[in-house]
Amino acid sequence: MAKTRRRFSPEFKLEAAQLVVDQQYSIRAACEAMGISKSSMENWVRQLRLERQGKAPKASALTPDQRRIQELEKRLRQVETEKEILKKATVDSIDQCNILVHTWSSGGSIDEAYFYGRRE
Repeated sequence: MAKTRRRFSPEFKLEAAQLVVDQQYSIRAACEAMGISKSSMENWVRQLRLERQGKAPKASALTPDQRRIQELEKRLRQVETEKEILKKATVDSIDQCNILVHTWSSGGSIDEAYFYGRRE
């Protein structure tokens, strides 16, 4: 029978990693206290140390500051995408515009199409 994978919140991961980093627990003792595997604990401790050095994590951030940075970077990417779409849809001198249309393909990727026509 397949073993289900447990999911942990960023707050739980932070608390677990802080046992090792801040309270000088051994990794083994922290694992026993939190009921998690050694490899998970080692990953979270490594990530917490990197975040405290100001390095952005590849996975979901543990610290509130890094989580906020990730949220802001995501929002910035969205705004930049919207800005590019608006640039491509600008009206030219004869009152016509390019319209960029995004569609989702069955494979989950985005297809783009441009239409050129009179603005209504």
